[in-house]
This record gives sequence, C-alpha cells and structure tokens, in this order.
Amino acid sequence: MTWVNWIKMDKLEQIMAWKRQQLADRIRPVSEHELSRLGSQERAGPGLREALERPDGLAVMAEIKRRSPSAGDIAPKVNAAEQARRFYNAGADALSILTDEKFFAGHIRDLWDAADLLKGREDAPPILRKDFFIHPIQVVEAAEAGARGILIIVKALSDEEIDNLTEAADMAGLESLFEIHNESELERALRAGAQIIGVNNRDLTTFETDLARSEQLIPKIPREVLPISESGIFTIEDAARARGAGARAVLIGEALMKAEDPEKLIKAIHSI
Repeated sequence: MTWVNWIKMDKLEQIMAWKRQQLADRIRPVSEHELSRLGSQERAGPGLREALERPDGLAVMAEIKRRSPSAGDIAPKVNAAEQARRFYNAGADALSILTDEKFFAGHIRDLWDAADLLKGREDAPPILRKDFFIHPIQVVEAAEAGARGILIIVKALSDEEIDNLTEAADMAGLESLFEIHNESELERALRAGAQIIGVNNRDLTTFETDLARSEQLIPKIPREVLPISESGIFTIEDAARARGAGARAVLIGEALMKAEDPEKLIKAIHSI
C-alpha cells in the first residue's frame, strides 16, 4: 500500500488495513473441535447479556483504554488489572478491554491480567474483548484469555466474515456484540442473528460523536435484542438521553477512565 493511498483512506479503513496486515502471520485454520473445547470450559459469573439486563436501571459497561485516535492519550500508564479492580469495586456491570496495540495502546495480555484478577468470583463482570475482529483466530485468543464476548463491527466486515466470526464465537461459548452506525448495518446485524447491538455514536470515518445516532437507531432495534449506546457519554445527562432513546446499557470509556470516583458516576447511571 502506498503512502498516498493510506492518506486517502478514512480512519476505520486505515485501522482495518493495519489489522489485516498485523494478523497475517498469526492466521491459521481454526477447527470446530478447538472452538468446542473452549466452549466447554466452565466460566464463573454471568454472561454478557445477562449482566447487562439490569432490572432496576441502566447498565454500565466500563471500558479500559489507554488512548484512542480521537482523544489521544487518556491514561497511557494505566495497569489493566488495577483498572479492572477499580471498575469491579465501583459496580460496573461488564468490562470492555481494548486489545488493539497500534491505535489504542492495548494488548491481549491486558485481557489476561484483568480476567485473572476476576477469576472465580461469582459476581465478576463479564469482559468484552474490544478489538477489530476479522478472523476466528482472534476468537480463540479472546476465549483463552478469559473474555466472555467479542466485538463485531458490521461496517468493517463482509457478511461472510460476520457469519464466520459469530459461528466461531458461538462454538467457543462467547457472545457477540454487533456494533452498528446506520439502518443498513442494523438490518445486516439482525440477519446475522444479533442478540446484542451497540449503536456507536462515533462516526468511524471522522471519529466525531453525536448521541442523535442512538436516538435514531435504538427505537428500530427489536425488543428481544439488547440495545447499548456507545461512545460520547460523559455525563449523567448524556446517559439519561441514551436511556430516553431506549438504551438498556451504555458503554463508557474516557469519562470513567478519567473519573476520580467512578463508583459515583456508575451508581448515578444505575439509577436512571
């Protein structure tokens, strides 16, 4: 790829191009037997959807990330396990851990470390591996590291890739969070059997956020599917706006990473 072509690509295309290049040496055939073996492992605590279906308010998925292309450095020196402990003590319903290295300064070992810390606790929040998934080998890595779910960015993938990833996740005992940005992507997610759909309020081509995206799309999500509002949620008012749109959970990264008292923010959101 030439430098000129790289400049012309939008940000998501840049990230996905890099991810495919980064994974090229790790990609190998993944058998049903390998996935089924991972799926047969016992796991303590609730699964992703169960944890996010709060009967008494808005659920919170707290995200651990050191940096992002839009915000730059957020908490560059944070220890993932210590942050997981902090969010667990603060009452987060689930965790999202960025494992992308180049753009988010994460690593798969962050997932291992956080999962090891929470291992065996019946009230442990389930962990989503937040990365740019393109191949079942990443599902294997997620399951081995202790994740309970994976992210599927509908915009970034073909229908065949989505089917391959969801099938691999199902066999490995992981849930899939489908991330969408428009009605076309919502339709594709529903055709693929999505049970959890996250509306990303951030435009992944420009990285600008607008909560109106949740207000437009969440009402179109069938009731039997769990809707999450992602990105651009910094205040109680933002969370209330997402709740008003029909969100049953919110994913919050930067605001919680920077909060002196994440428990205060999480409790306030739980009461919405």
